[in-house]
Amino acid sequence: MSDSLSTPEPPRPAPGDHHPGESVRRTRAKGEPRFPDGPRADPAGSHFERRIRSFQPRRSRVTAGQADALQRLWAKWGLDIDGHQVDLADLFGNDRPVVLEIGFGMGEATAQMAAADPGTNILAVDVHTPGQGNLLNLADRTGLRNVRVANGDAIILLREMLPPDSLDGLRVYFPDPWPKKRHHKRRLIQPEFLDLAATRLRPGALVHCATDWEPYAQQMLEVLTAHPAFANSRAGGGFSPRPDFRPLTRFEGQGLDKGHVVNDLLFRRVQHEGRRDH
Repeated sequence: MSDSLSTPEPPRPAPGDHHPGESVRRTRAKGEPRFPDGPRADPAGSHFERRIRSFQPRRSRVTAGQADALQRLWAKWGLDIDGHQVDLADLFGNDRPVVLEIGFGMGEATAQMAAADPGTNILAVDVHTPGQGNLLNLADRTGLRNVRVANGDAIILLREMLPPDSLDGLRVYFPDPWPKKRHHKRRLIQPEFLDLAATRLRPGALVHCATDWEPYAQQMLEVLTAHPAFANSRAGGGFSPRPDFRPLTRFEGQGLDKGHVVNDLLFRRVQHEGRRDH
């Protein structure tokens, strides 16, 4: 479906006429990028093999405030996942520990964690454009300097762009559970993903997953427990209580109100003989 309209476009209001929460709707010429100075639509292009992906890009309306943040801040705090190696110290402007967060939604919890722990850098990855803009806006409004927003496939980021032992943590909160059995292969937390993540995590790095989909929680527990590169931080094994540093999100609160059970898993990266490092 073409982005062009057959009827003349009405005069556009000046940028200052938009209310920060108002949705942005305007006609783009064919081939014109959605945000010329913002994240690219397909940063990796066709340079990498096709494979089953654990995420599904969603087209959602972007508010004026989110669009403004994408335009103003992407060049400074954004990263397109295009397969080129990245220097994390250069990206953040310091050599503090870096935690990778995969899938941050609208970014509220990410911003809270960044504010509570300014000594840790957070590299937050998602493909949801409104969420990218919202997190950039939150970081800007609250004066956060330890958040960078990455756009694209986290697998390509891990495999092609980050050096070994470069991460001090990995967070995967409420990933898509892909509940249908035929879609289970799309779930992110699989043995192959953990093989890759283990090569980029320093010994002692914390892997923290959370989900309100109990069958997926059980699968996460099984594959993490079975992997020789990770050890459960909870004595006796099993799920962990939600740690204080993970905020209770609005989405999570709605699920708890409906009787959903949220399970947290906290595992440490270990080193020992027989590990599946690459």
